[in-house]
Amino acid sequence: MRVDGTAYRTIWPAADGPAVEIIDQTKLPHSFETLRLTGLDDAAHAITAMQVRGAPLIGATAAYGLWLALRVDPSDVSLNRACETLIATRPTAVNLCWAVEAVRAAVAGLPPGERADAAFAKAGEICDADVAMNRAIGEHGLALFRELHAAKGGGPLNVLTHCNAGWLATVDWGTALAPIYMAHDAGLPVHVWVDETRPRNQGAALTAWELGRHGVPHTVIADNAGGLLMRQGRVDLCITGTDRVTARGDVANKIGTYLKALAARANGVPFHVALPGPTIDWSLSDGDAIPIEERAGREVSHIPGRTDDGEIRDVRITPPDSPVANPAFDVTPAELVDGFVTERGRCSASAEGLAALYPEHASAAAE
Repeated sequence: MRVDGTAYRTIWPAADGPAVEIIDQTKLPHSFETLRLTGLDDAAHAITAMQVRGAPLIGATAAYGLWLALRVDPSDVSLNRACETLIATRPTAVNLCWAVEAVRAAVAGLPPGERADAAFAKAGEICDADVAMNRAIGEHGLALFRELHAAKGGGPLNVLTHCNAGWLATVDWGTALAPIYMAHDAGLPVHVWVDETRPRNQGAALTAWELGRHGVPHTVIADNAGGLLMRQGRVDLCITGTDRVTARGDVANKIGTYLKALAARANGVPFHVALPGPTIDWSLSDGDAIPIEERAGREVSHIPGRTDDGEIRDVRITPPDSPVANPAFDVTPAELVDGFVTERGRCSASAEGLAALYPEHASAAAE
């Protein structure tokens, strides 16, 4: 994607030394800044502090984090310690474990002196594969958008999305936003309702920033406005990304997604989820078994923003003595999801639907 005419991925190897660079998403939308990661601790901090976020990008960052760790110490002890450190940063997104294990498998049988180069190569493969998968998700999703637009008989296609599942959440293109970008570029009249997505406001801060940079018509709304818009017939499609999907199709995504799915079902609005294959956790069938990350209460009790004089500040919005809970994700049962959009095509949100697209994984999951 492009920022002020310059093409960017969200993570890339530095041109001037053994480091990787990222877009610091905690600075958006008020400032576009890049950040240099030079070691394992930098990568782990970037994931934990959500300087990078989104399941695919977390995985890519972890892969490069292993490379940075192995450059310093390629021993088995170092490899295992680095894997444990990275996996512990964000427990819900399955892409993190997938990427870490992919790099571990690529280097484990090699002599220590060859491990860093192999990890670097594997991290690059993971990034390139993510871009290709997301582009394919966009193409399959575009077909869905065309069908819905034709069924509507013309006029703007109003799409509601929750959290950020655009190129900032991946290496490029995005998942749920990929078909939106392709629809816009193809001349389809698409308008996006952007949930603010409390408490970290990924929709208001990131999705709106992305869509605005690309010229996609959009409107930021309070999280609780979605149900009203659906009831009024002003939403034609809900589409979100996901951090983990079980083998039977239950979906873990940013907190508040479940409520959108309930409202969509009550009002007859199609609810779809876009995801690449590595986001499927074939080891789990029951969504209630997905670990739900509990983040710091300050994300709820305080909110960042830019004052009229340009200063970026955090302000408290709760009484200082009020306890705060901050579960970061919820789980939407497969029964509330009308379909998945993947890099291999579209399918029902079910064990049968996923098995049809990924037979090699489904057969292993059933054993």
